[in-house]
Amino acid sequence: MTLATDTVTQSPTSVADLGSALESIRAVALSTGLAYAGAVPPTLAWELFNSKDAVLVDVRTAEERKFVGHVPGSVHVPWATGTSLIRNPRFVRELETKAGKQTTILLLCRSGKRSVLAAEAAAHAGFTRVFNILEGFEGELDDKQQRGGQDGWRRQGLPWVQD
Repeated sequence: MTLATDTVTQSPTSVADLGSALESIRAVALSTGLAYAGAVPPTLAWELFNSKDAVLVDVRTAEERKFVGHVPGSVHVPWATGTSLIRNPRFVRELETKAGKQTTILLLCRSGKRSVLAAEAAAHAGFTRVFNILEGFEGELDDKQQRGGQDGWRRQGLPWVQD
C-alpha cells in the first residue's frame, strides 16, 4: 500500500510541517475510505517519533524484535504472538494502556501488512490518530525471497538496535 507516499514527497523540517504532512495523509485516507488515519513513509515516521510528536509502536513478536532488531525507544504491543502468529486478544487494550487513544500512534511491523490489520483494529476501537508505517522494519521480499534489500526502516538507514 503506497497511500501516503504521493502525499509527502519531501521530508518535513518543522513541527508545523510534520503536522501538515500528517493532516494531508489523513485527508487522503478519509477520501479513499481507509478505516484508519493513513500510512506514512519510514522517514516521516522517524521525524514524528524523534520530535516526540508520535509514539512508535512495534507490533511484531517479541522474538522478531529481539533477533531482527527494533527502533530504540519504541513501545512494544504485539499484534500476534509466537511462531504461529496467534492473534493477541488484548492488543487494543494494551495499545490504549501503553500509548493512549488520543495520541498520534505509528504502527510498525515486518513489512507493513500486520500493522495495517492492527491499525484497522485500533480504528474500530475508537483510536483516531493511528497510522501504518509503510514498508515495515524489513521491507518486502525481493526476487531472491529475502527482505531488507529494497525497502523498509532498516534499508532507509533509520535508527535501530539489536539485542
